[in-house]
Amino acid sequence: MSLLDAASTLLATPVLPAGPGDPTWGDNPALTEQFLPAVGETLLMTFWPTLFTVILGVPLGLFLVQTGPDGLTPKRTLNQVVSAVVNVLRSFPFIILIIALGPLTKMIVGSRLGWQAASFALVISAVPFFARLVESNIASLDHGKIEAAQMMGATNRQIRWGVQVRETLPQLVRATTVLAITVIGYNAMAGAVGGGGLGQMAINYGYNRFQTDVMIVTIAGIIVIVMVIQVLGDMISRLVDHR
Repeated sequence: MSLLDAASTLLATPVLPAGPGDPTWGDNPALTEQFLPAVGETLLMTFWPTLFTVILGVPLGLFLVQTGPDGLTPKRTLNQVVSAVVNVLRSFPFIILIIALGPLTKMIVGSRLGWQAASFALVISAVPFFARLVESNIASLDHGKIEAAQMMGATNRQIRWGVQVRETLPQLVRATTVLAITVIGYNAMAGAVGGGGLGQMAINYGYNRFQTDVMIVTIAGIIVIVMVIQVLGDMISRLVDHR
């Protein structure tokens, strides 16, 4: 058969409607049955790791500032050791870290799969990142405010929470917004190793099964979540800014 004959035959072949094995936008089970649960898992994998990262990252960032050269209680050796640990954890690509933490995750969470397991790795990865953001924001605070508090007899604890954190609260809220959006990017990557959420849905159906509708909807879902978080973060930052 010549090339012209083959092309003619191909053009003459009727296009069959989508059958049961060819899901369309309206009847794709991945969208009608699994999209909303995947959104819920993504929100859980964003909220809990962000919360625990803030709880752990703020004190760690304050510690790095306090023991730094210009801190309240400079301790060079201790600061260098903690900084080195933070830098090492920050240098791990998340997809490698979540695999390396597999045995520890299974020991603590009981499984290497699911959003709970992914959340543990997310916290380990995000705490050093957020601690550096906290350190950077607090270190930029006008040192005159700290000196004024010291002259009034404030203790180091009062200075940390009443001056450093309070005066940089809008910046810390914006840093938390950046953290939450970064966590969303991380938990999308966690879907590659069974972490659940929209990331796993996009990989399982949009990439492995070439279901373009699933890929488009999951991307749109992630974009909407990021936009909502950014708007809320900006609003809260303005509310706590009393300058």
